[in-house]
Amino acid sequence: MSTYIHFTDEQKQRANSVDLVDFLERQGEKLLRSGREKRLANDRSITVRGNRWYDHEIREGGLAIDFLQNFYGLSFPEAVTRLLDEQGEVIYKTADIKEQEERKPFILPPRHSDMRRVFAYLIKERCIDRDIISFFVRNKMLYESCEPSKDKAKEYHNAVFVGIDENGTPRHGHKQGIYTKGKKFKGNIESSDPRYSFHYIGKRNKLYVFEAPIDMLSFITMYQIDWKHDSYVSLCGVSEQAMLKIIELTLVLIM
Repeated sequence: MSTYIHFTDEQKQRANSVDLVDFLERQGEKLLRSGREKRLANDRSITVRGNRWYDHEIREGGLAIDFLQNFYGLSFPEAVTRLLDEQGEVIYKTADIKEQEERKPFILPPRHSDMRRVFAYLIKERCIDRDIISFFVRNKMLYESCEPSKDKAKEYHNAVFVGIDENGTPRHGHKQGIYTKGKKFKGNIESSDPRYSFHYIGKRNKLYVFEAPIDMLSFITMYQIDWKHDSYVSLCGVSEQAMLKIIELTLVLIM
């Protein structure tokens, strides 16, 4: 029978304020950068940021105490004791207040009423085949956004490349600026799941991997004969999460 240990509410709050990146690194855990978060190398479905963790596989998360309970299999008293010293003080770095904000839900930016700018940019500036663009548009994996500036004085239009999961649900979004002048904008939409970045899965066991969505579409344009038989994935960065997920899904389809 485990010994009962009483912790005050203040002690519980202190334990939950521990920065999980600092804690894990001091335990010798290897972490990989994933946007503004860090990903566990030995369980890549889990990301940490500040004192918060999130498991993308089961879509659940929480704070430092329940992370130790779930990841290390500790009881509640054991987890709190691991995070505090004998005087009940925090022995690790505490998370910055900004890092303690609730994880924002994944939301795609609003759609524009037409695709005129995106088609013009991809065809004229990037020389991508119209039929290939139309294919991804029809499958709701590519559209033109229309987003107001903070002062509501301007509108910004971007090409949005959507990554979907096994059920066709959008889980990832990558925005690419379509203006020919000035600095090019591109970036992933906040709270995107890196396992489901922009991709296409065919029935053959050949996978082509790219850094950016436009690289992927350019390649398909150059080698478009029977392109739908193979699989393609844009990492939308340098994380290998999407590649590993596509390999997993492809193996299921061909077996």
